[in-house]
Amino acid sequence: MISENIDTMIEKAHLQLNACREEIATKVIGQNSMLDGILMGLLSGGHVLIEGVPGLAKTLAVKTVSEVITASFSRIQFTPDLLPADIIGTNVYRPQGGEFVVRKGPVFDNIILADEINRAPAKVQSALLEAMQERQVTIGSETHKLPDPFFVLATQNPIESEGTYPLPEAQLDRFILKLKVDYPSQEEELAILRRMGIETDITVKKVLTPMSLKEIRATAEKIKIDERIEEYIVALVAATREKDKITIPYAKYIEFGASPRATIYLYRCAKIQALFEGRSYVIPDDVKSVVYNVMRHRIVLSYEAESEELTADDVIDKILKIVPVP
Repeated sequence: MISENIDTMIEKAHLQLNACREEIATKVIGQNSMLDGILMGLLSGGHVLIEGVPGLAKTLAVKTVSEVITASFSRIQFTPDLLPADIIGTNVYRPQGGEFVVRKGPVFDNIILADEINRAPAKVQSALLEAMQERQVTIGSETHKLPDPFFVLATQNPIESEGTYPLPEAQLDRFILKLKVDYPSQEEELAILRRMGIETDITVKKVLTPMSLKEIRATAEKIKIDERIEEYIVALVAATREKDKITIPYAKYIEFGASPRATIYLYRCAKIQALFEGRSYVIPDDVKSVVYNVMRHRIVLSYEAESEELTADDVIDKILKIVPVP
């Protein structure tokens, strides 16, 4: 009876997510892996970093996701002259009452798009990242809770480094996923041309509410995961910390491995991937499909990797080939 109840919950959640995808597809063509990554971040209660060259619909995708959810949305354009108060808010003096009142910043909305996060100085990045971690901000002497859901999607451009302030590894670790966005296929680009060649205003319907998001999240938590797959997740993360450069060929390419956050998020995201597939249990392929997004920004590459022009994804490929699959 309990099993039937879980299956019913999964079917309901699966239908809601498919309806959400279909509604988003009326505005965003292709980029399915990015959209699934954004939804995965929402459902896991984490934040997502999106990396891609300009013009790949990163901002459009985030905005469209916010439009299909009954939630407030703010876009913050990160620039070198941005101040922490521009994000979290500040105390404003009112001479009429002779008192200070709080003027809340855009961080108090449900969904935040931090556009080109690496264009603002470290102090501004820290203000947002602290809000992401603590789910609260301090203005003056008062602490204010942030709304639920609270979800940050940050974008960055990988090809422009001049005038940017790269996120330190400790701050990158706070993002549950790092998505890499690629160019669309020729078929997708033709569909984009036919739909967007003439400027039109496409509206989407609200499909999800904060309550339905909580229900889907609760359903994902009930998905079963075998002990052997739990051990596989731990083994994958532990493999990034190997120091034996002689017997383990990929070890020389890693300066610092992934933190325990990677283990927790790999576990959560594997469950959500199973939910996406409409299953009540996790299989090894679920772990493999999310491991790149979870770990690519948590591995610090060594000089050897850079000299051989290897990426974090290349190193993860090598780890997947060595760690035994249950």
